Amino acid sequence: MAFIKALLPGFLLTWIVSGVIGSTGSSGGMLAIQHSFIEGHSFYWSWSLFLAATGLAWALFWMMDS
Repeated sequence: MAFIKALLPGFLLTWIVSGVIGSTGSSGGMLAIQHSFIEGHSFYWSWSLFLAATGLAWALFWMMDS
């Protein structure tokens, strides 16, 4: 259950950080931020940042449940 709870904070952190870094034209180095288009909507996204943020949130929620 902690993993399901961790998806929302992981998504929000990725969306905000990628948007701030990507809007300056930077790829963020190892973050590999990409400018993505889905059905006419554009946004910046990084899968590596999403996995790291979700993993961090998952660990925090798991520790709070224990």
